[in-house]
Amino acid sequence: MMNREERVRAVVDGKEPDRVPVSVWFHFSKYDQDPVSLADAEASFVDTYDFDFIKMMPFGNYGIQDFGAKLNIYCQTGKPVTLARPGITDREGYKKLEPISGLQGTYGKQVEFARLLAKKVSPHTPIIQTIFSPLTTLHKLTGGKVLEDLKLYPEDVHHALSVIAAVTNDFIQYNIEAGVDGFFFATQDARKEQLSLEEFKKFGEFYDLQVMDSYVKKTWFNVVHIHGLDVYYEEIFNKYPAAVLNWHDRNTAPSLKEARKLTEKPFLAGIRAATKVVDGKEVRDDIVKDGTPEEIIAHIHEAIAEVDGKGLMIGPGCVVAQDCSDENLKAVRKAVELG
Repeated sequence: MMNREERVRAVVDGKEPDRVPVSVWFHFSKYDQDPVSLADAEASFVDTYDFDFIKMMPFGNYGIQDFGAKLNIYCQTGKPVTLARPGITDREGYKKLEPISGLQGTYGKQVEFARLLAKKVSPHTPIIQTIFSPLTTLHKLTGGKVLEDLKLYPEDVHHALSVIAAVTNDFIQYNIEAGVDGFFFATQDARKEQLSLEEFKKFGEFYDLQVMDSYVKKTWFNVVHIHGLDVYYEEIFNKYPAAVLNWHDRNTAPSLKEARKLTEKPFLAGIRAATKVVDGKEVRDDIVKDGTPEEIIAHIHEAIAEVDGKGLMIGPGCVVAQDCSDENLKAVRKAVELG
């Protein structure tokens, strides 16, 4: 029987594990302002449900507070951090953005989170730190205004993206020193409804590759997450040096079966967990939250069958809800048992 690391490494290396690895993740918003409490919560969570790895969950806006964004912070389950005031509101803000240390302030808290988790987690449990593409960070920092401004002030936006890429790379090196096994690189702007392909290549892909090239040869378990619907997945599948691919496979193209025709890279996918628009409102589409244990097991078996269980780790397309039931989380783990 393989341990957790051996099982995950087998999939990353294109070999056959003793069973399909599995994990899920959600925001621990009650604890994510305190590195000690967050490390305790995540180490306990992975052992309680015997998942195979930890996708670290710093709060989603951690990359913008040190650049001047004001945040609403609640420290309550089910109530994540929100943006109160953007850090950049006009053209001058892009020009004035300056590099900071990846070890200071809120960035530094996430490095401490990584250091503590590496010590607290059970032996042979891989951990991967969540990082965001430079354009995703700038999107959050401007409250989305960058999608308009990159058309109006491209040189100024490029300056800001260069600064953010440099800070992200600095942050990455501190996390490697802290003991993470890799990174979960999330790009949330590779969406056709937001950017043309040319714009994505210039303002997204160009800086994404700068960041990824800083760590892919230093760490072994690296995932790229393509967030959203109708995304530029072929561009990312073909050009991004990720070991593992993660996207909303149960909500948007390509399906696992279709994706396997495009690439031999391993997938981290199979669980429906995303946000969709119904009657103009965003609603959760989350089988781990809303399904029965039997439905969850069948859902995961369906995903495994799409690729004959090869080159696959089971995980959600996005975060699952914080208030999933104990029995449903156990069903996720049960679904990958042999026999």
